[in-house]
Amino acid sequence: MGKAIAIANQKGGVGKTTTSINLSACLAEKGKKVLVIDTDPQGNTTSGFGIDKNNLEMTIYDLILGECSIGDCIIKEVIKNISLVPSNVNLAAAEIELIGIDRKEYILKREVDYIKSEYDFIIIDCPPSLNMLTINAMTTADSVLVPIQCEYYALEGLSQLIHTINLVKERLNPELDMEGVVFTMFDSRTNLSMQVVENVKENLNQRIYNTLIPRNIRLAEAPSHGMPISSYDAKSAGSEAYMLLAEEVISNS
Repeated sequence: MGKAIAIANQKGGVGKTTTSINLSACLAEKGKKVLVIDTDPQGNTTSGFGIDKNNLEMTIYDLILGECSIGDCIIKEVIKNISLVPSNVNLAAAEIELIGIDRKEYILKREVDYIKSEYDFIIIDCPPSLNMLTINAMTTADSVLVPIQCEYYALEGLSQLIHTINLVKERLNPELDMEGVVFTMFDSRTNLSMQVVENVKENLNQRIYNTLIPRNIRLAEAPSHGMPISSYDAKSAGSEAYMLLAEEVISNS
């Protein structure tokens, strides 16, 4: 049975999408079958795999509204061992259209349950807010992985996110675990990055991954080429870091 991991943080720009794309690609490189689900209306995970997000017949939007099944909107083998449930800006309207729908927190879970056994990992990229799409991701997931940027305000908002995860666990998904925290945009040349890591370790009673994802030009360039870092530049520091993270995630499963 596949393990579903939601990658969540209500702060934008912390590396959720970068982590979703590159962790998935590195898991796939290690021979794991991966399904990536893009639940962000920006659709950056979709375009990060080289898919034209504005030219799709079926997306997660159609799935959430019950207009197709999950099998209808999966794009198979976007790269070897990775399939994708894509997203685009249409998804922004889903929240309003779901008003009054019964058990709307479980729409995604119901669909994913049909195909979960076909994959080793299901990686869900969440939008940068704690809305109904994020709640759907958390009811579907077995665990939540939280990317934290190595910056001064790293801990701000984190307690709110952990509170939300605990609420979902208490009321909607008793199986949900905190997968852990991964530091992104780490710059070994600055004291600040080191201080943020130490500060979070002192103040956070959660699992913290050993792998630090560096600030890396090649990592920033890869999405514009529609490729994960392992395809774009396998020798880069960014690619090597995500390979190490993938190994940690596999050993944690």
